[in-house]
Amino acid sequence: MVAKGSAYALGAGTVINAIATWKGAAFGIDLKTFADVELTDEAGSVSGTIHGMPDADTQLIERSVSYVLEHFGIEMGGTVTTRSEVPLASGLKSSSAAANASILATLDAIGEELDPFETVKMGVRAALDSKVTITGALDDACASFYGGFVVTDNKAMELLKRTEHEYEVLIFAPDRKSFSSGTNVDRSRMIAPWVDMAFDLSMEGNFEKAMTLNGFLYCGALGFDTEFLMRALEIGVEGVTLSGTGPSFVALVNDEQAGMLEDAWKDYNVSGNVIRTKVNNSGAHKGACHETA
Repeated sequence: MVAKGSAYALGAGTVINAIATWKGAAFGIDLKTFADVELTDEAGSVSGTIHGMPDADTQLIERSVSYVLEHFGIEMGGTVTTRSEVPLASGLKSSSAAANASILATLDAIGEELDPFETVKMGVRAALDSKVTITGALDDACASFYGGFVVTDNKAMELLKRTEHEYEVLIFAPDRKSFSSGTNVDRSRMIAPWVDMAFDLSMEGNFEKAMTLNGFLYCGALGFDTEFLMRALEIGVEGVTLSGTGPSFVALVNDEQAGMLEDAWKDYNVSGNVIRTKVNNSGAHKGACHETA
């Protein structure tokens, strides 16, 4: 017997990076990671493939599938393949999206359901075990799964708040990559008292001020250029930040600001791509999936 399943989950942008205080906030963006799972009755290992990246580490997506099978006591093996609209290793939560999508595709294949928050926590466990995250990234995983804006306590594994807002989103994704595992945690923890202020703003629903404060703090701690933030502020953008541990920057904008900021970012002499998208409030989806045009 062969069982097939598919799903997608969202990339996400940062409001509060949780490394300093274990408390974070993020928002789902309309860039998706798709997963296809094919299982057979031959119990054994799960083999993963990341489309277009033949040498990439596939441990995260393989563990994600295996954990679902273990949870339901199903002895099957097979393959998982992901393909993504989310730039990898850019601070846009590609790991959370890959884990969520792989878990949902496996559930689709075996015809089982799992409580949504348990699904998210299973992906966090896979990310921790695969060493692609420092805090477990519950905030990123929740934004990727539920969409909208989320606030979490990653140490307590609690979703503290979720709200929905409509924004256009502009992303600058530099050509260079930055992996979370290489982040200077000690320097990040030094800015904790000020990150707490940004966290309080996010709990009050003032996500734009929160993310901008977060951006200046983490750019300082991790050595990133603040010019991307300043160019956004100069044209009236209120919410702009370093996403995750970088190197991408994300901004919440309106239509007029999007064009102006795209020109301002492109005019800065850094090699990379500007991506226009929007906040996705709908979240991940299990079942037959098709890429957006």
